[in-house]
Amino acid sequence: MNYKKIYLKKGKEASLQRFHPWIFSGAVAKKDNDIQDGDIAEVYDCEGKFAAVGHYQQGSIMLRILSFRKEEINIDFFKRRLLKAYEARKGMGLDYNDNQNCFRLVHGEGDFLPGLIIDFYASTAVMQAHSVGMHIQRGMICDALTELFADKIDSVYYKSENTLPYLPEDEESECYLAGNGAGHEAAAVENGLKFAIDWERGQKTGFFIDQRENRKLLEHYSKGKNVLNLFCYSGGFSCYALRGGAALVHSVDSSARAISLADKNVEANFGGCPRHRSYVADAFEFLQQSEKGMYDVIVLDPPAFAKRRSALNNALQGYKRLNAKALEKIKPGGLLLTFSCSQAVDKNQFRLAVFSAAVISGRKVRILHQLTQPSDHPINICHPEGEYLKGLVLYVE
Repeated sequence: MNYKKIYLKKGKEASLQRFHPWIFSGAVAKKDNDIQDGDIAEVYDCEGKFAAVGHYQQGSIMLRILSFRKEEINIDFFKRRLLKAYEARKGMGLDYNDNQNCFRLVHGEGDFLPGLIIDFYASTAVMQAHSVGMHIQRGMICDALTELFADKIDSVYYKSENTLPYLPEDEESECYLAGNGAGHEAAAVENGLKFAIDWERGQKTGFFIDQRENRKLLEHYSKGKNVLNLFCYSGGFSCYALRGGAALVHSVDSSARAISLADKNVEANFGGCPRHRSYVADAFEFLQQSEKGMYDVIVLDPPAFAKRRSALNNALQGYKRLNAKALEKIKPGGLLLTFSCSQAVDKNQFRLAVFSAAVISGRKVRILHQLTQPSDHPINICHPEGEYLKGLVLYVE
């Protein structure tokens, strides 16, 4: 091993002693002059004692830790980490069966592979890099995947055009690293429901796996109810509500492509279902124009309002305004399922925004459930920043 070297300022090794997986630029005293974005680097404290090894990248987060031991970052390293991640999923009851063939295999820091996301959809693994280091090592990671899971996947699709700080001009932003795919969609199964996953053109890796358990909770509350699913994307919440016996479900999204996918998923599971209607519309405007008391259940699952801390205040105002309007419109005795996937917004800030919305609406509101991400999106206990998904189920008098 002949890795680049980074040296920390005095006292800045404390976070590594607590096994936090990031080193910030302000903690660095000096580094090798020829170090480049994506290089593997060894970290030493001010006395020259080894502390960690990880991926270097210019910016606020200068190093993402791969190991706190002095070891080589090679294909065997990735195979060990991937196998441990898979064994954890098996322990969660997530594996290939007739009822389920999609789950997240790797969730960045939560699986001790910061900067890497891998989702399984039927026979395709969709890989996403959030750091230059993982981007550079994508071929090695793909080889590890195909060797370990040859009986489960036949294609590895790489999709990082919107998650990297930059992409070299001579490289493809999207490509198959293994196999050539049977198209750009798969019919994935989640809790017995079928979903068309469009990993090439869809959001994130193609589907919001992180809402699996929260969709199941909505199903429990849907019998006989009128349900409004705002920001519906591919209609995940809508399909669960329909299976739960909802009297009607309205799916709303500003994207015509998303609505087409939602309609396709409803059709795949329920045929020409008269209880479902979809609308291409701005969610807030649709809510504004809807009849007061028409909906017993409203689902608010918007895209991230704040992708960085500089947008935090605007995001909180957005959450407050949206939730206030939903609380104003919902039927007495109704349920509001409201979410934030903005990592920059912590759960207390989100709860305060919803509290403010309740005050504005003048409704009496009780919290029935406090929701988060599922078990295949684990949170490293040393990295609380990984708790990005926040949700509340509110009973509205």
